Amino acid sequence: MSCTSCSTSISGLPLGCNNNGACSSGSCDKLTVFDWLSNMTLPSNQEPFDIMEIRFKNGRKCFYKNTKKLSICIGDVVAVETSPGHDIGVVSLTGELVKVQMRKKNVAIDHPDTKQIYRKATQKDIDIWTTAREKELEVQKKSRLIISRLGLKMKLSDVEYQGDGNKATFYYTADERVDFRQLIRELAGTFSLRVEMKQVGLRQEAARLGGIGSCGRELCCSTWLTDFRSVSTSAARYQQLSLNPQKLAGQCGKLKCCLNYELDSYVDALKHFPKTDLWLQTEKGAAVFQKMDIFRGHLWYAYKENPMLWHKLTIEQANQIIAINKDRKKVPNLEDYAMELELETVEESKFTDVVGQDSLTRFDKPKFKKKRNRGRNQRNKNFRNKKNSQNKNK
Repeated sequence: MSCTSCSTSISGLPLGCNNNGACSSGSCDKLTVFDWLSNMTLPSNQEPFDIMEIRFKNGRKCFYKNTKKLSICIGDVVAVETSPGHDIGVVSLTGELVKVQMRKKNVAIDHPDTKQIYRKATQKDIDIWTTAREKELEVQKKSRLIISRLGLKMKLSDVEYQGDGNKATFYYTADERVDFRQLIRELAGTFSLRVEMKQVGLRQEAARLGGIGSCGRELCCSTWLTDFRSVSTSAARYQQLSLNPQKLAGQCGKLKCCLNYELDSYVDALKHFPKTDLWLQTEKGAAVFQKMDIFRGHLWYAYKENPMLWHKLTIEQANQIIAINKDRKKVPNLEDYAMELELETVEESKFTDVVGQDSLTRFDKPKFKKKRNRGRNQRNKNFRNKKNSQNKNK
């Protein structure tokens, strides 16, 4: 993502402000929270909240306590406590809204293990941090070669260096338990740093890496989605979608999170629909359910002996027939109900010519050129006829 003053280069780095993802406005990172309380003054005798939200690579955020009462604003680069050494991050949120974020992430305000902010980052700290960040891509390539040589069934997705350059966190995904003790020894000896292996899920991996979804927008998990709810195939069934894994799966390989967005509306709408396994009993035979249109409230049934001929019914008509069948009675046929629905549809869809547009296909008709100089052509024709008659008389 990038702020409104940034454009994107071929390599994916934001341009314009030339901060390359570290804009002071704080709008280049993922899951940004707008501090709408920044211009409001605190009540008398109330001190500012001393815990701040610090952002690191790929939108990773943690909470740190400002025990030294430093004057820090959103967008400042600070050095924070880690084990061991220190890390460099950017302040993403301060003030009372940090309490809301901590409550949302189930972090206690008075937690004893909350680390502290050391100082504002100096130019030397920023230079070391920038140098370490530049090594990540090359380290990731070499690490993948080592993993391939050791034959480990895991995928290395990202590498994150600590701000002081003494430690690196390797994020990986794996389907089963992996013994990476030998891998840690080789990585530590090759790159001369402390190694921490952290396993993430496939959805978390897609959120860290980002990308463009099939809808043409950035991935929800990398922009605004904070919780990853489980998505089942029943969500696709409720929405009458074909169970095609290639269309229903996202870039993480799991079912798309957006299948849950409108699921509640579909479930509420389907409460009024009859069960699809019920047959409609008529004097012409049993009718079997074929398909439904949830938005318009229509169902299609076909006789068991003639499955190619479908009859459209409304929810009320289908429930009425089912109620009659419960009394052990049969309706004459489905054609009468379908004909009644067609007549209602024709009456409702009468087009009223309000602005003179009587036909939507009026522009599709070919235009014929008008005959010009009709009088001249008639005179020429009379002249030729007169000349021919004179020749005959001679």
